[in-house]
Amino acid sequence: MTADGTLLTASEHEHPDLYWSLRGGGGNFGVVTEFTYRLHPVSDIYGGPMFFELSDAPAVLAYFREVIADAPREYGGFPAFQIAPPLPFVPPDRIGDTFLAVVSCWTGSVAEGERMVQGFRDVAPTVAEHVGVMPYAALNSAFDGLCPPSLQHYWKACFVTELTDAAIAAHIEHGARVPVVNSTAHIYPINGACHDVAPEATAFGHRNAAFATVIAGMWPDPADNRANTAWVKEYYAAIAAHSEPGGYVNFASGDDQPRVVENYGSNYPRLLETKRRYDPDNLFHLNQNIQP
Repeated sequence: MTADGTLLTASEHEHPDLYWSLRGGGGNFGVVTEFTYRLHPVSDIYGGPMFFELSDAPAVLAYFREVIADAPREYGGFPAFQIAPPLPFVPPDRIGDTFLAVVSCWTGSVAEGERMVQGFRDVAPTVAEHVGVMPYAALNSAFDGLCPPSLQHYWKACFVTELTDAAIAAHIEHGARVPVVNSTAHIYPINGACHDVAPEATAFGHRNAAFATVIAGMWPDPADNRANTAWVKEYYAAIAAHSEPGGYVNFASGDDQPRVVENYGSNYPRLLETKRRYDPDNLFHLNQNIQP
């Protein structure tokens, strides 16, 4: 549904400019009421979270940087800074402590997945872990309990082409200060099939990046807004010096409007053309806004 109330079908053959722009352009062009997409069958996976001591974080992050560069496409995983929640697999005396977590998901054979995940244990021992065979949906929803309704939110994001030693040091310095169990910082790899698609093929134009970092500030008490927002801003300032321009738009906050051109990257001019064609009066502006 476009700004003037017209119901359109967007595809490679119908309104292809709109179809192109919707795949990475945020909610700038209208309201999607129905869509069709291609699924890949996945039932059980091998994986789960592993918690490492912060003192081992430099070695674990360096290993992740090495292994993810040419990891098999059956592997998906990311490191995170996380306060340990009260879960059965966490030792009672370590609940509430901050760790470097590595969350892994392997879609191949269990034996190969075990070898893949064992590589992290060979670098450093885990303090706690919940790794094994489980339904994909179980892993996909494993952290939902940390994000209940009514949380305060303030996020920042970066794209990274190289996770340097200096960047790792900045992550450890500020990730160790994660303020509450709901907040976290994730370093998502952009690899595998993402790089099979040319940057100009869809509106998401940062396919040359190797990582998408998000500092996700989430907390329950509005009285903590200033302190927890400051944590996100200081963390972001520290890693921005080791990052590329722009960040993933779904991770951006309301005050990131000055970064919009960088966030959309090289495809911004084409997105601007689509915005002017389908929403010239900027009805859809409560987003990472492309101003016509």
